[in-house]
Amino acid sequence: MSALEQVIPEGYKQTEVGVIPSEWEVNKVSKAFEICNTLRFPLSAKVRESMAGEYPYYGPTRIQDYINEYRIDGEYALIGEDGDHFLKFETVPQTQLAKGKFNVNNHAHVIKGKVATAEWFYLFFKHREITSHLSRQGAGRYKLNKATLEQLPCAIPPKQEQTAIANALSDVDALLTALEKLIAKKQAIKTAAMQQLLTGKTRLPQFATYTEGEKQGQPKGTKPSELGEIPEDWDVKTIVESCDVLTGFPFPSNKYCDSGIRLLRGSNVKRGETDWSPEITQYWPEITPNIKEYELRVGDIVVSMDGSLVGKSYAQLSKEDLPAVLLQRVARIRSESIEINYLKEWVCSKFFTNHCDSVKTVTAIPHISPLDIRSFRLLVPSEKGEQTAIAAILSDMDNEIQTLEQRLAKTRQIKQGMMQALLTGRIRLPFNQAKGI
Repeated sequence: MSALEQVIPEGYKQTEVGVIPSEWEVNKVSKAFEICNTLRFPLSAKVRESMAGEYPYYGPTRIQDYINEYRIDGEYALIGEDGDHFLKFETVPQTQLAKGKFNVNNHAHVIKGKVATAEWFYLFFKHREITSHLSRQGAGRYKLNKATLEQLPCAIPPKQEQTAIANALSDVDALLTALEKLIAKKQAIKTAAMQQLLTGKTRLPQFATYTEGEKQGQPKGTKPSELGEIPEDWDVKTIVESCDVLTGFPFPSNKYCDSGIRLLRGSNVKRGETDWSPEITQYWPEITPNIKEYELRVGDIVVSMDGSLVGKSYAQLSKEDLPAVLLQRVARIRSESIEINYLKEWVCSKFFTNHCDSVKTVTAIPHISPLDIRSFRLLVPSEKGEQTAIAAILSDMDNEIQTLEQRLAKTRQIKQGMMQALLTGRIRLPFNQAKGI
């Protein structure tokens, strides 16, 4: 017995697409499927504009438009003919599954099932590395012509097993879709809650009425302000009035090092969180007296002042982010008079985003200044207890959304593992019961 045979499990065989179950076959695409490129319908964007309608118009990686007629009716797989998506196969699907009435442009191949189903083609090649079979079209671009496509090898299980695998993965897709919809719903609820609670349009019951004096038990009123009608016991404050804003130090890049104190740069500040990925993280040797004021603390709010997401790139630091120091073009916000978590909710609100959109420079790289941040106005309850209570409610919503997002990410990982195992036959399903597995 050869060394190769010793590593192949019983019931499996070595093929040009890897180790697969013995009863699976390996066919060229031309044998297992029918390529139906004559059904393609090339239309320019200008022509499509005059044909607006209900039928999808597919390009190589996505739906590009909807038009008022269709060329194809049924279930077909699509794979792009050219582009850079072949290099991103691990994270970007190379294939699409189109069902019903639709159209395809001339940059995608149209695949119909024969020995194997169109859905099997869609699944098998969705994240499969095929660049070794392709011709190059310059740096980072490949072309998959029809002749090459016809010769691509594909593992083919029995039809029942194809169906069982497709159903199993479809069930996971349904769970992913449900989680995505639930997250979107929770985010919409949080946005609405911020709109109501941060403006005082909705008061928490324990702060909505007077608790002492002649007006005890009576609802609190409102007063006019430059931001509109607000609760009578709230005030309009600017960041400069109530906060300490510091922008970072211009640490010279030639003194960056491989370890030490993290440098918080704009690239480390994302939408609501910090990103310390190794490829974007830089370090400073130590915190010396001359840079002590730039040392960051737990609870600090940091805002990136440059980039396309300026006004949306913010984070509140935790102990996991420290030790770190503040680099230029990032602002740090602290406050003694405003509860810091309440302040964070204002910074991550649409009010702050809208403010930044109105003051940012419109250049190749949009940016805001320290003055722009300091001029931002917010509403502040006079009682810190109310600030804390509002922040706690919104934070609980954030935690619920974060838990769902973690579940979504975990489910995606599970699906990826399932695909790798099922599409190679490493894990087998009871495909004699294709439905309801």
